[in-house]
Amino acid sequence: MRTQVAIIGAGPAGLLLSHLLHLQGIESVVLESRSRAEIESTIRAGVLEQGTMDILTETGVGERMRSEGALHHGIELAFDGARHRIDLTELTGKAITVYPQHEVIKDLVAARLAAQGELLFEVSGVALHGVETSQPSVTFLHGGAECKLEADFIIGCDGYHGVSRPAMPGQGLRKDFQRIYPFGWFGILVESAPSSDELIYARHDRGFALVSTRSPTVQRLYFQCDPSDHTDNWSDDRIWAELHARLENRDGWKLKEGRIFQKNIIGMRSFVSTPMQAGRLFLAGDAAHIVPPTGAKGLNLAVSDVRLLARGLDQFYRQGSEEHLNGYSDEALKRIWRAEYFSWTMTRLLHTFADATPFEREMQRAELENIVSSRALATSLAENYVGAF
Repeated sequence: MRTQVAIIGAGPAGLLLSHLLHLQGIESVVLESRSRAEIESTIRAGVLEQGTMDILTETGVGERMRSEGALHHGIELAFDGARHRIDLTELTGKAITVYPQHEVIKDLVAARLAAQGELLFEVSGVALHGVETSQPSVTFLHGGAECKLEADFIIGCDGYHGVSRPAMPGQGLRKDFQRIYPFGWFGILVESAPSSDELIYARHDRGFALVSTRSPTVQRLYFQCDPSDHTDNWSDDRIWAELHARLENRDGWKLKEGRIFQKNIIGMRSFVSTPMQAGRLFLAGDAAHIVPPTGAKGLNLAVSDVRLLARGLDQFYRQGSEEHLNGYSDEALKRIWRAEYFSWTMTRLLHTFADATPFEREMQRAELENIVSSRALATSLAENYVGAF
C-alpha cells in the first residue's frame, strides 16, 4: 500500500487531519486499533472553542454541531455560597459550544467515508519504520493479513498510550514535562433536564464540582475524588448528597436529579513531550500533550495541531517547501504551553488540595474574588477559555 500521509489513530486529531488533507487534494490513510462502533460510542465531554467551531463549519462538518450542540455565551464560577457569571461573549466577542467529542468523531467518520477516504479499523501490531528517512512506512495486521503502508509522512494521533511517541527517534534527548495531580474526577451521566443554562465551575471545601449540559435530556456532572477510589463505592444517594453539598448556594438554586446511567473516574495530569517532530514523524493531540479537563482544552489543542500540520503539508506538496513543517513544534508549543498554563491555573484555583495550608486556601478564595470583581481579570479568563488569541 502507498499513500502520501499515514495517520495513526482515528480520534478527532487523526480524522480531522485526514479531512483537511482531502480538501487540499492530499491522500491519506487512517489506521485505528478500535472498531468504528467503539470510537463512535466512547462518551467523552466536549467544549468547543470558537476557533474549533469555525473550522468544523468552514470545512463542511459542522451542521450537526450547530443544530444539536449547546451554544454557550458564558460560564459561572461558584464559591462561598454564590454564583458569579463570566460573560464570555460580552468580554471577547466569542462563544463556546458544548458538543460531545464522540459526536465530532461521528461527523468526521461520515465525511471521510462519504469521500471514499481510507479508514482501516481494528488494526493491530502497528510498528513504524524509517521515520528519519524520506520513505517511512508502517506495518500492521488487518483482517488477519500482514500489511505494509508506505508514505511520505507519518502523523501520530494515537493518544498518550499509542505507539507513535515511543517510536520518536532520539528518545534520550527528548524532554517530557509532567504533573500528576493528587485527585481525580468522578463523572456521571444523568437523565434529567438541565440544572443550569451554562457550565458551573464550583469551588468548595469538600472539593471541586462541575455542572455541564450534554443535551435537553442528558446532563454530565463531575466532582473531585480520590483517583484510586472505585465507582462501586458510590451509591446514587451518596453521589447526589455530595453534589448537593458542593453545588447548592444561598440563592435557592437546586441541582436537578435523575437516573444515573454512567459512572467513571478519570485521573488528572498535565503532560507535554517535546519536540513534536523528528524526521518524517509528527505528533498531534494527546500523543504529544495532555491537559487536565478543568480548562476544556484537550480537543481544541488537537484541532490546533492538525490545522498547523495541514498547512505545512499543503505547502510541501504545492511548493516543495518544508518551512512550515520544520517550524511545526515551535509554533504548536506556543499554543500548547498557554493552554497548559490556563488548565493548570483553573485546576489549582478550583480544587481542594489535601496538603494546602489555611493560608493557601484563603488565597484561592481571594483570587476567585479578584477574578469576578475585575473586568480585566475576567477578560483574561474568558479569552483563555474561548481561545481568543
